Parts: sequence; C-alpha cells; structure tokens
Amino acid sequence: QVQLVEFGGGWVQPGDPLRLSCGASGFDSNNVLMAWFRQAPGKEREFVAAITGNERNTRYADSVQGRFGISREYGKNVMYLQMTNTKPEDSAVYYCAARKQILETFEIDSSKYPYWGQGAQVTVSS
Repeated sequence: QVQLVEFGGGWVQPGDPLRLSCGASGFDSNNVLMAWFRQAPGKEREFVAAITGNERNTRYADSVQGRFGISREYGKNVMYLQMTNTKPEDSAVYYCAARKQILETFEIDSSKYPYWGQGAQVTVSS
C-alpha cells in the first residue's frame, strides 16, 4: 500500500527558508515520479515541482523557479522541497504526490497522480 506523509510545514517570515519533507512507502522509488503541489484558499491546486525516479531530473513552476529546490533521498525514500526567499503568495497547503514514472516525462496535472499525502500548511507572513 502506497503511503505519503508530509512533514515540516509551519509559519515563516517573508524571505525566510523552510524545508518540507515527504516520507514514502509501498513502492519502488526508482520507478515513481514524485511531485509537490500546493493549494491556497479559494484557489485550485497547482503544480510546484517534480522529480523523476531514475535520472532525478527536475521541473519547476515558473513562480518558484530559482527559489525552491526539489530533491530525493533514495536510501530513506524521502523527497524534499527546500523553499528559499519565501513570499506571502507561497502560503498554501503543500501536498506531495506520486505516480508511475513513464520514461523521463513530467506530469503537472494533479488529476494524473493517484497517490497523495495529507498536506502540510505553509504560512509566509510578517
């Protein structure tokens, strides 16, 4: 059974860093595309970043490119989202998601991910 659990949400001031973690179990991580999405109140869930299973290639939303970093630690089957230069508009519930890896392609449509964590609240405010 696939399980995803997020850790590390909280409150930070604008410009401060924050790291989210996603612990995964129940699948072979080399064959799984993993991603971060976020959803702010009143808005649709949006793609943040994704990382492939084998090559660890990455892709980012334009809004976080250059500020956020996605990575995976295979020995522990953990995925991270390192957030830097945070902004108030980054405030949202952040979700980790997983799906079967198809070649080295990315998927930014949330409906294409069958596995989700419970979400972690991130608030960026002064």
